[in-house]
Amino acid sequence: METDEAQRVLPFQLQFDKPVASQTKIAEWNPEKDLLAMVTEDSKILLHRFNWQRLWTVSPGKSITSLCWRPDGKAIAVGLEDGTVSLHDVENGKLLRSLKSHGVAVVSLNWEEDGQMTKDEQGSISTYEDRTPHFFPPPPRVPRMPGLVSGDTGFIDDSEDSFRELSNSSQQRFNILCSGDKDGFICFSIFGIFPIGKINIHNFCVPTPLMDTKAECRLQNASVHKVALSKDLCHLIVICSGELREDRKESENRSMTQHGVRGLHCTVLDTSIFWKRKNELHQVAQQASNIEELVEVIRASLSVMHKQWSDAMHTFHEKFDSLSNLIIDNGLDSCPQEEFLSLLGGARTSPAVHQFLVNSLGEVGVKRVSKAVCGAGKELQLIVLNHLQPAAEIIAFRMGELRGLSRWRARYQGIGLDEALINNATEKAGMILIQVERFIRVLSTVVQQFSNFFNWLLKCIKLLMSEPSDHHLLLYNSELVVIFLKFLYDQDPVKQLLEASEADDHIEVGLETMQRVKELVQFGGFSDFEYLQRTLAKEFQQVESSFKEAFLMPFTTISRKILCGDLLPLCPLPPSSASLSSTIPMSVSYYEDASQSVSSHQSQHMLLDYISFQIPDDSFSGVSNCIGIVRGFMHDSISVKRGYTSLEAVLLCVPGGYCCADLSLYKESQIVLLLNETTATSESSGNASMMIVQANDLPFVSISRSTGLNYWKLHQLEDSVVHLQMENEKVRSIPHSVIAPLAVSSSRGVACVFAARKRALVYILEEDEDEVSDAE
Repeated sequence: METDEAQRVLPFQLQFDKPVASQTKIAEWNPEKDLLAMVTEDSKILLHRFNWQRLWTVSPGKSITSLCWRPDGKAIAVGLEDGTVSLHDVENGKLLRSLKSHGVAVVSLNWEEDGQMTKDEQGSISTYEDRTPHFFPPPPRVPRMPGLVSGDTGFIDDSEDSFRELSNSSQQRFNILCSGDKDGFICFSIFGIFPIGKINIHNFCVPTPLMDTKAECRLQNASVHKVALSKDLCHLIVICSGELREDRKESENRSMTQHGVRGLHCTVLDTSIFWKRKNELHQVAQQASNIEELVEVIRASLSVMHKQWSDAMHTFHEKFDSLSNLIIDNGLDSCPQEEFLSLLGGARTSPAVHQFLVNSLGEVGVKRVSKAVCGAGKELQLIVLNHLQPAAEIIAFRMGELRGLSRWRARYQGIGLDEALINNATEKAGMILIQVERFIRVLSTVVQQFSNFFNWLLKCIKLLMSEPSDHHLLLYNSELVVIFLKFLYDQDPVKQLLEASEADDHIEVGLETMQRVKELVQFGGFSDFEYLQRTLAKEFQQVESSFKEAFLMPFTTISRKILCGDLLPLCPLPPSSASLSSTIPMSVSYYEDASQSVSSHQSQHMLLDYISFQIPDDSFSGVSNCIGIVRGFMHDSISVKRGYTSLEAVLLCVPGGYCCADLSLYKESQIVLLLNETTATSESSGNASMMIVQANDLPFVSISRSTGLNYWKLHQLEDSVVHLQMENEKVRSIPHSVIAPLAVSSSRGVACVFAARKRALVYILEEDEDEVSDAE
């Protein structure tokens, strides 16, 4: 057992050494809580507390390729092999939302929030007050009914408030979720649920810094490996692998040399539109994300209502269709409606009707069918009152809010809030309210007609069976029975309003009625006068279509404003190892730049980016077993225009006898290295070490930007490699051979290391607290 003195000598305290059932391929610490999310090789998500208590396990059923936490630690984003990004609740692992933003595997996720919002919480313009709760009760949830066919909507069907918490953007700081896939696409979504942009790195042309040509370079066959949004949301650093070639459209007579064209590259995208327009984007995303949630409530309500009513009508027809067969069997030339009308008029009862009412249907049958139909009618009314109508009302209010914003052209036109599209969507939101009112009236009338018809049948059955009339029988109206038999017996107006058929069926409306509706338009009514011909389901389809069109405009507008700032070739990748880039340890982080003036009014100047990655041994002839660190790349495109460069880099040589298993940038410009002994006879045997290096103390060298893009910048540093020494750095020996990933928490000061023999070791990286306690 180690003595207290020995514990003080060891740089990092081992907190736990626990066995794991399956090898871990992804691991991330929660930024706000002592929770570790892990993805196993069989694609299960495990959530553990710091004391290694497991909270939950989730299996999405698809291969998981990436993972990251929401900045407040209340939700976790999971990238899947099929291009889906799913969001899960930290409390129970339940699926909150799924977005199919990509067509291929999502290999990198990064979720960042606006760090400046904390300064504006005392009533400034960046504090958002959602006015909807002042005028409406809490928004309705998706109706929890049996038989809901939700389709591939990605929404949960339960009574939990988890999704509402996810979309309650008025209580959140403005944040952006970035996702990159292996085909070079990068998607952006506000709060992780409102898509706000999509770019393809293949479409970006980067001007070469050569003075004698205007040639531009473009990436080909590129795959994203890491995306990292700066804390001020102004820049996105992307590490990708691919081929860098000159754009021949711009330069017909020049072509890049083929030496080292395929390699690992780093590009910085200008995403300052998120910072410049964060107030406007926050407002729009707040309204739009809530509208989309309520649209799903309407969709689910219509689906539930359609199934409930269809089941009830099936019960009705199942019983009453037998009357038609009895009429044929008795050789009568009539229909059920005529036979019932004859019975109602006091004519002699035909054998078919008598047999049907007394033997086939009976009093019990009438009551059962009446309960099914009238019960379904009441259920539909409850769904309309508790779910459908409140959702439509809140949508109309929120669209009204957006309509007001769209008229503030100076601020909102720049982010794509198109006034004409928003006006159209607002009118459609109003039309759905009218259709809901219409549906309520039709449903109420139909249910009343059915109830009256069934009451009459009960009276008839009593008479046919020569039983004394029961005074408990409800009265009926003969005129309503006639109307029912003529217009409702073999028709279903409720189903017609609910059914979303692909055929362009429309409701017949009289010419006089249509003419009056057209006249109302001139008095300030809705410009759409054909709404009477549409069903409720068709109206919902038009509403949904108008919303998509209106919200697609900000998505398209912002996508165009995300520009490529600069590109830096990091190192060539050997052709013999096509998949090597996917296993290269790499990390990107942003730290406050102490060299910048704190009084600088531009917050992005206070951040300095650090990019670290392992350089494959075959990349450069004079460089082996090295790690490259580049800093200042985020500002280099600005600096180049001013005639100087801020780009700096350093190469670290791993101590002899070790190789880098993984690395992670840590707080205060530190880098944590996970090193395996190369003398081990097998992957599972041998020892390892964890080392922390203070990156800002390293002798960084300025990288020249005067050469062409076909020259690898880090090659300039061959003669100034910094050789790390085990005895000179903070090093902790690990009695296991280790594998990636290395999970490091900057907020908690802990690291989780995974051994090749299926063990998880948790180390405490911070030593200040222990030293204080020892001193006391």
